[in-house]
Amino acid sequence: MIRSIKQDWFSNIKGDSLSGIVVALALIPEAIAFSIIAGVDPKVGLYASFCIAVIIAFTGGRPGMISAATGAMALLMVTLVKEHGLEYLLAATLLTGVLQIAAGYLRLADLMRFVSRSVVTGFVNALAILIFMAQLPELTDVTWHVYAMTAAGLVIIYGFPYVPLIGKTLPSPLVCILVLTAVYIISGMDIRTVGDMGELPDTLPVFLWPEVPLNLETLWIILPYSVMLTVVGLLESMMTATIVDDLTDTPSNKNRECKGQGVANIGSGLLGGMAGCAMIGQSVINIKSGGRGRLSTLVAGVVLLMMVVFLADWVSQIPMAALVAVMIMVSIGTFSWTSIRDLKKHPLSTNIVMLATVVVTVSTHNLAIGVFVGVLLAALFFANKVGNILYIGSEATEDGHGRRYEVVGQVFFASGERFMGAFDFKESVERVEIDLSRAHFWDITAVEALDKAVLKFRREGTEVEVIGLNEASATIVDRFAVHDKPDAVDKLMGGH
Repeated sequence: MIRSIKQDWFSNIKGDSLSGIVVALALIPEAIAFSIIAGVDPKVGLYASFCIAVIIAFTGGRPGMISAATGAMALLMVTLVKEHGLEYLLAATLLTGVLQIAAGYLRLADLMRFVSRSVVTGFVNALAILIFMAQLPELTDVTWHVYAMTAAGLVIIYGFPYVPLIGKTLPSPLVCILVLTAVYIISGMDIRTVGDMGELPDTLPVFLWPEVPLNLETLWIILPYSVMLTVVGLLESMMTATIVDDLTDTPSNKNRECKGQGVANIGSGLLGGMAGCAMIGQSVINIKSGGRGRLSTLVAGVVLLMMVVFLADWVSQIPMAALVAVMIMVSIGTFSWTSIRDLKKHPLSTNIVMLATVVVTVSTHNLAIGVFVGVLLAALFFANKVGNILYIGSEATEDGHGRRYEVVGQVFFASGERFMGAFDFKESVERVEIDLSRAHFWDITAVEALDKAVLKFRREGTEVEVIGLNEASATIVDRFAVHDKPDAVDKLMGGH
């Protein structure tokens, strides 16, 4: 226990502290932007980011991962805020937290094992594209100063690590933000700053309970939104946790992360914040800047609040071009460039799954839909591939009056027709033996195919014997098969 605490909190104090400051700076404009998307005051997004980051530092299952207000969640809140107002959003945030805690106890995070690597790669690439696209408004219809500042920021980010002595000591994104802010203050050039995004809060958040009627009518209003927020929030958090696992070569407790996200969202709702989840962009910034432990997430949340409340005058002067440069670095670092090279090496089905996930996610701006399409396609390709791994051979018996069929492979909904097509029901033989010792029956479609085969042989006057079922297959066959029961034909054809 003590060893785990030391590892998570105090094994990388310097790296976690500096990376947390970088993340806090990057969180400010995004939290304000996401508040604007959701149709609420910028304070709602900033308070949410502070609260979620601080709580998840203690309750989360993935050290070093950053959680706060996100665009994916904000998009789901627009209609609720427009039709019912902020108080209902806060109530929906609380319910989202409860549902996420329930998901953690139900171990729904274990379902992540059904998400294939090609879907994760597509998810990562789509997020990288979305992160880059989100910066385009800051680079459209602007003066040359913005392009110059952004380019200078990228030079600092990628060049500073090569500076002798101090290059490896300070995170280059932090140096970029500090240098470009100093240049802006000294030059006084006319470019957008964080202060132009919206008014920063000047007080600490206070506890408040949503002023909504506690009745079923309220529940039915917020439940659909809370369910969507729960699904998207957990999906993005689980996918981000998987990516951070890969970046750090360390495991995470994803069911604990579900519970932690729930507790964080409840805390956010009680302090006047919107629902949030893990942020892949900020998480990558944290890891690339040297953050590894829970301390980095805690520092990010605390520093965020301190800056927007006590240092608002200074923070408001950070040029957006500096933060755009940081986010471009994130999009470049997030994109899986090897996936482009691997298009030539990987199977066509794998490439289709990856590209479909990217296209759907980018076109809909909905991570849940993109991942769902990817998982669905991966499942269909897998079922088709396994369904084709089925061999049925046959040979006549020594006396010439019978035939023995040997089934090898998996029999389920995708291979049922192929199973049926392998038998010659019109052959004039007295008996047929179907050997299933090297086959496995998975579902009722497979059982129904066996029923039909046996009954068709019997209808032709052929005696049929089924042998060799393994224990698992025998269990499902004994339970659902009808070929050895009275009125078998009627039951099979009538479905009763």
